[in-house]
Amino acid sequence: MTVNRTFGIGSEVNEPEVSEKKKIQYINLKLAADGYPTCNSGIKTDFLEIAKPLLNNYNIKSRLLSNNASPLGQRIRNFLEDYLSDVPGDNTITFPENPFILDRYGLARIISIPPGEDFHETEQIKTYRTAQGILNNPASDRRTTKGVFHVVEGGLPIAADKKAVPKITFSKLLQAALNPPKETMTLPFTAKLENPAQLFVSLMLRPIVVPEVPGVIAEKSMEVAFLAPGSLVSNLDFVESIFGNAGDPFLPENDAALDPEHWTGHTGCVILAPHLTSFTKKELGLPHYDNATERQRRDGMCWKDETEKYNDGSAFKITCRDERGVVVTLISDNYFGYCKKEVKTMIGYSANLYGLAEEEHAGGAIACRSYNLGEKCYIDERIPSNGMNFASFIYQYADLIELKPEGYAVDVNFNNVLYVPEDAVFDLNTQSVSWKQGTEKQSIKLLPYKVYIYPNGYKVEMKKRIEGPKWHLVGTYAEGTLCHKPCTVSGGGKSEISKSIKDAMIQGSYIVGDLNEDLDMVEKIMAHDFSNRFKVPADYSVNKPRHILSPKRSLGSVIKLLTPSDLYTDEYNEWLVSLPQRIKVLIYVIKGNYSQEWDTDWRKYFSVDKVNGVPGNELKYKSNKLLSNYLRVGHDADGSWRIFLLRQDFNPSAKVQVEDDITASVVLGADKLTNLNPEYKNPSVKIVKNCEARLFQRPDDAVVKGYDKQAEKDLSSAGTFVSNFEPLTREQVQAIKDDAIGFELYTEPVKELINNFLKSDKPEYLVISSEPRIVDGKPSKNVRYLQTRPDLVDPLDKYVAEISARIHRKIPLDKPLYMPVNAVLPGRRNNPAEPANNVPPLAVYNPVHYQELPELFIDFICSITGKSPSTTGFGSEGALTKGPFNSLLPAADLNNAFLSYILTGYDGFSSAAGYVGPKYKVDHDVSLLIPEIWCRMSVAERDPKFLIENGYLEKVEDFEYKGRKIDASLLGYRITVKFVKHFMARIFSKADAVFNEEMLHPELQDLDMFVASIDNLSITQKRVAEGLMTDGTIERLCPPLKALVHIMVDGKYNGKDRNDPEIRAMFTPEVVLNSDWYKERLVAKQNADIERCAQSVAYIEDVLSRKNYASTAVRLDLPARLAKAKAELEKVSSPEYLNELKGTLGLDPMQPIAE
Repeated sequence: MTVNRTFGIGSEVNEPEVSEKKKIQYINLKLAADGYPTCNSGIKTDFLEIAKPLLNNYNIKSRLLSNNASPLGQRIRNFLEDYLSDVPGDNTITFPENPFILDRYGLARIISIPPGEDFHETEQIKTYRTAQGILNNPASDRRTTKGVFHVVEGGLPIAADKKAVPKITFSKLLQAALNPPKETMTLPFTAKLENPAQLFVSLMLRPIVVPEVPGVIAEKSMEVAFLAPGSLVSNLDFVESIFGNAGDPFLPENDAALDPEHWTGHTGCVILAPHLTSFTKKELGLPHYDNATERQRRDGMCWKDETEKYNDGSAFKITCRDERGVVVTLISDNYFGYCKKEVKTMIGYSANLYGLAEEEHAGGAIACRSYNLGEKCYIDERIPSNGMNFASFIYQYADLIELKPEGYAVDVNFNNVLYVPEDAVFDLNTQSVSWKQGTEKQSIKLLPYKVYIYPNGYKVEMKKRIEGPKWHLVGTYAEGTLCHKPCTVSGGGKSEISKSIKDAMIQGSYIVGDLNEDLDMVEKIMAHDFSNRFKVPADYSVNKPRHILSPKRSLGSVIKLLTPSDLYTDEYNEWLVSLPQRIKVLIYVIKGNYSQEWDTDWRKYFSVDKVNGVPGNELKYKSNKLLSNYLRVGHDADGSWRIFLLRQDFNPSAKVQVEDDITASVVLGADKLTNLNPEYKNPSVKIVKNCEARLFQRPDDAVVKGYDKQAEKDLSSAGTFVSNFEPLTREQVQAIKDDAIGFELYTEPVKELINNFLKSDKPEYLVISSEPRIVDGKPSKNVRYLQTRPDLVDPLDKYVAEISARIHRKIPLDKPLYMPVNAVLPGRRNNPAEPANNVPPLAVYNPVHYQELPELFIDFICSITGKSPSTTGFGSEGALTKGPFNSLLPAADLNNAFLSYILTGYDGFSSAAGYVGPKYKVDHDVSLLIPEIWCRMSVAERDPKFLIENGYLEKVEDFEYKGRKIDASLLGYRITVKFVKHFMARIFSKADAVFNEEMLHPELQDLDMFVASIDNLSITQKRVAEGLMTDGTIERLCPPLKALVHIMVDGKYNGKDRNDPEIRAMFTPEVVLNSDWYKERLVAKQNADIERCAQSVAYIEDVLSRKNYASTAVRLDLPARLAKAKAELEKVSSPEYLNELKGTLGLDPMQPIAE
């Protein structure tokens, strides 16, 4: 059995399409069955009349049932009854008897607006039917996290940054939440009726907690029930779109407890209740100030004036949970982000109670390095080989392919994926792919929109340039780099890491001076003797010097040859500096287009037109205008774009998104997995899984027409859920089209959307990507939409990436392919000071920093952030950036994260977003660039030890400033100009111009602000650490992290600072893995699994004993499930199981840890 989870058409090809008309009929039947008014549009009235006796009979029988709770509902009720049993007075909790159950995907969208209407408004939200889907604009476009998160006393300890709430108050709030004002109960679908239906709507989710690792561990999820008053059904549409619809909770096949293999054993419940902000503290049972404890006074859980509102009348969420694995949350708001974040919080809660896994606040993508190959391509020694030829390929992968007589093969799953022999030559001029078959030459047509794969997994495609008619060949390496971006603060580029850099690229002409003079200079440089350039003379006895145009010298090698270096003599470097940059670029252009057939007569292929009888300056190649690619990397102080020329052979990496915000990850010993990429030697690896089918995107750059091409495409797609955009009428849209210059800047999907809208009569509204909602006279900075995950919309890119890696590693089709994390690249949001808004500076990071574990985890514990568009605040977001939303102490998340670094050996490199220093605004340009850099570095080159030893990273040292020591070493190491010249030269023609001296050393921009930023860091880190000392977190942290918290507060731990060898030894694998506290985690995991499996066995046995479940037991084959559960219980109870857990996170006991 697999978990029933549906996401709608477009993301599930096997889900049968049901028309909206039939869904409306089904909705009316459901309403009638539960005794509610119906909307007759879309369903025949006579049919309802005929069915009325049957529906009435069903309705009466359901109301007569003594227990109308589903298994999921019963687990929630049992928990609440027990948890609140000691609350004095009336603590009876009555759940709604007949909520409208969203038992199939798509019903929520339909019932969120009246049929035939394009606008519906309540006090909480305005809903518009738009040409591309639905627009929901909440009363407020942004939220603050300050003072919002409350936790009920009596369960697990409560973090210092949360408000602690007495049980009696939660009990009264829960009672009120289940009895909302009648007007909030009105179902929008029936809002135009004289007597509209007033009801609750419910939805069951099964969000992923533990990712599947084939052959090792099955995917595991928790169960979550959402309950909302009818007017807030759009919130359920939102979460259903992201996490899927898990069906009717009353059906046995959807009972998680009957499927223990895929259930973590944990249950969640979320109840939306915006009206709770109207209650006073006194009526919720809170004490008078004079009778309150110190914590209650601090948290505002008391009153002096009887009219004081709970939480000052502002939005909040309150969570009730303990170690049993049930969590219930009330949300007194309808902000969509809170609903998603609450599911995220519950996934984290389940992961911490289950063990092995983490919920990570992360983005991520597999980036496969790609190159512009020009007009001809064939395999040479520069491309990694796997020792496989075409004959061995077709033998091993016979079931994957259909072999053609000409000697190539077609993929059986995607007919636009072709497999070609190892000697295949691609020629754009003849538009052919040719190879030898025996003594004969075979050839097929080279076509765009096809992917050609060699026996080593190397991929070749015919692709069009960004603009214009020119085509080129693109080659992509088989193995990608999985770039994992955890612990990324708001606005830190979490989503951008998976976006293509192509949208940031600009195309323009190659400009030359006098072409003949320039080519003369090129010839002179090519004839130069380069053999004496090294300070330490090179040995050319084996490898002879190579000419610039030699096929044995790559374009990268030429760029390196013409870029000053510490390895070169002063005289040679001076000569290089004297060469005009345009001449160097011209050499790169010639090299990039050069073909061996030209021999020495290469000049005739390059020309310029004559303009007014005089030679022009736009370079042509074979009579076609040559186009160059440029990339924006930030802005100068005056706001102008900083644009840089890309290498002739640069092509954006082929990316496959794997994460965006909510990630389920698991750490396993590498010895448990077969056929891993042998280049990596990590003792354990992390496997990640995106928990979301749709991603809540904030397209900041979409306001620039035509810039964010992906957002423009997404926001022009049918069925899109949109928020905080302006609902545009036809008159407004016509005005946008009439601005002919601005209209032409849009991409084709937007133009087509606008034109089609203006041709039609319905619906009345349209959303355009560049037009944010106007709030208080200003455009919203928090525009949002749900993007269907790219790999679900078009699975080809993911398929090609996986099949190429499989082929390169020679993995049989019946064996799993594992693609674990390869690089850890968190993001940091930076900003200059804003005195007018009381925003302190955070402008200390250069584009890329590396921190060793002590400094990295000081950073993670605090997770300080600059100002972000998505929230109203700034400062610390807490442990691993999800602290504000966490219902548990941060200790478990921190311990798990720390162990994952220790076990895997991953290194943490953080990148800058927002600003680099106070002067250079970079937005997300660096975030987009990082995967391009990393995927072009070898595994050895990414090793911090290698980078430090070779001068690519420099340590940020403490320094004296105005008589005091500045703790700048907290920043770890940062990239140097040598890093830029070496690694970024694989992307840019003049790499050292991209990050200048001021960007690499932000203190040169403004030393006072640099110091103020470090002070801001230190003060915030100390404040956060002091909070961890007051709420019980410090006692539950593992010894290395406990030491760090003391150092963050006092500067020392047991008399030693963080640079002391004894402190740093605590962060080594040898010490950690041999510690008692790590071994105890493994024992804790075994004990928890024994208890969980025993409960599963007991539950299935109980169901099998029920007479009315006899047919269900047969249909679901419950005896087989029971046998499997018993086998699992036997396995986890064995001594061998404890050994199997080595190399994993085990289970955090959430108890004080001994020193």
